[in-house]
Amino acid sequence: MEPNQVNLDDKAMMEDVLSAQKHITGEYNAFANECASAAVKTELINILNEEHQIQHEVFAEMQKRGWYQVEQADQSKVNQTKQKYQGQCC
Repeated sequence: MEPNQVNLDDKAMMEDVLSAQKHITGEYNAFANECASAAVKTELINILNEEHQIQHEVFAEMQKRGWYQVEQADQSKVNQTKQKYQGQCC
């Protein structure tokens, strides 16, 4: 291995990609929220949607390989949270 070269396995690379995608979507979201131009905002939102799709594809692949486990939410907790936030928007 060359000096200053990092040797990552597939799982580590996918974790890095997912982390980067989460960061990227956060940044595009902030840019879109603060954009004064409607045309630029529309384009940023289009890019944001594409980045979310990429993020989801990476997540789904990691789940398929058993590298990203999620617990099934208890339905009573889902309902409780739903009631808590229902009617708080707009």
